[in-house]
Amino acid sequence: MESIISFVLQRKIVLPILIVCTTILIVRVGKVIVRKLFTRGKDNFEAKKRTTIVELISKILSFFVYAIAIIMILDIYGVDTNGILASLGIAGVVLGLALQDTVQDLMSGIYIILDNYFVIGDTVRIDNFTGEVVELSLKSTKIRGANGEIYILANRNVDAVVNLSQSRAGISIKVPTAYEEKTSKVEEALQEVVQEALKIPNVYKDSAYLGIDSFDASAINYAIIIYCKSSDQWEVKRKVLKLIKEMYEERNIKIPYDQIEVHNGKKSV
Repeated sequence: MESIISFVLQRKIVLPILIVCTTILIVRVGKVIVRKLFTRGKDNFEAKKRTTIVELISKILSFFVYAIAIIMILDIYGVDTNGILASLGIAGVVLGLALQDTVQDLMSGIYIILDNYFVIGDTVRIDNFTGEVVELSLKSTKIRGANGEIYILANRNVDAVVNLSQSRAGISIKVPTAYEEKTSKVEEALQEVVQEALKIPNVYKDSAYLGIDSFDASAINYAIIIYCKSSDQWEVKRKVLKLIKEMYEERNIKIPYDQIEVHNGKKSV
């Protein structure tokens, strides 16, 4: 029994276990500390940006902490770590030359964050693909489209980005209305539609009824403009169109539509 205890308490057994446990603890606690330092007291947009930075910093710190732990364990077992470090330095230079694209991806990932291109949760348009950023790593960016498809893009290829979450959209809606409807009645209804639209999340207060836009063959087109977050414009437009339809039904305002008269070819007697 004493020999077993003596074996277990040997330096080459106890120290590696302590190093592994301590490393795991440091990594976990470090992630929590970094997250609190970077996101506490920030607004939603800044918190999203800083959360992305925290994830990247956490990965880098974890890599270095685990690397140090491995070197310490090898040193305990008598491995010449100085030779390993020198070899790693040479290997790093060789790999850097061989993996230029990967290095460029890593640097581009850092620039994307620091220059505020986008963060996780933003809606962006890249290469005519529009979707939500669901993952941003040092090497690649993943964007989820409206149908659930995932667009994976190497960070080095991210050069032109339209960030729809950092801007606002103006939704211009033309409402066709029958000529026989009184203008005052229609204007009152559409102004109320705008007021109801302001209750929709992320719709801005400068949305307004604009007036008569044009005269068509069978309808007068009235216009309203709704300002909202760019990422929400399609959902907001659908909701506003529903409000218009319900308001017109409630106030018996006619929306004209094309009608076709069909003859069966028989002459009347």
